[in-house]
Amino acid sequence: MNSLRITTPLTDAAIESLRAGQAVLISGRLLTARDAAHKRMVEALGRGEELPVNLAGQVIYYVGPTPAPPGRVVGAAGPTTSGRMDPYTIPLLAQGLKGMIGKGYRSPKVVAALAEYRAVYFVTYGGAGALLARTIREARVLAYADLGPEAIHEFIVEDFPALVANDIYGGDIYSESVRWRMPAAEGF
Repeated sequence: MNSLRITTPLTDAAIESLRAGQAVLISGRLLTARDAAHKRMVEALGRGEELPVNLAGQVIYYVGPTPAPPGRVVGAAGPTTSGRMDPYTIPLLAQGLKGMIGKGYRSPKVVAALAEYRAVYFVTYGGAGALLARTIREARVLAYADLGPEAIHEFIVEDFPALVANDIYGGDIYSESVRWRMPAAEGF
């Protein structure tokens, strides 16, 4: 399968060109955040405060990287389960967030919000954190350092592999995979 090369920040034109099931190689800047950082950002918005990072056009990777071994910029950096971020996702999309990377399906509300806010959801390989870390060229903490691995990091990546799971047109690899399995299931 040929992968489409895309760069961040994501433009509207790039988002409009993506379809569920498409393999991509992402280069540029990724932000990281897990549950605790998401909760803190949404609480800040609720108090009317500005976020510590500008989310316009950005992609958040749901990861809590391990400490960097000697000679590396980061340790293992595999995706975490995206559904845990669902309660916090829509307020961040409203701030201009254009992409997320994780593993597993999203709630119907988040899938609908992707169309409304013109954003995409990518999945990447679970259990391959050490291999994914090889695509990370630079890493630094941007905010919430007290959260340790759940802090907001900036990763500069080159050819980070992912798959478009949900696009702005309602395409959803998870609902499609259920449909693909149905004929086989009927034979049993």
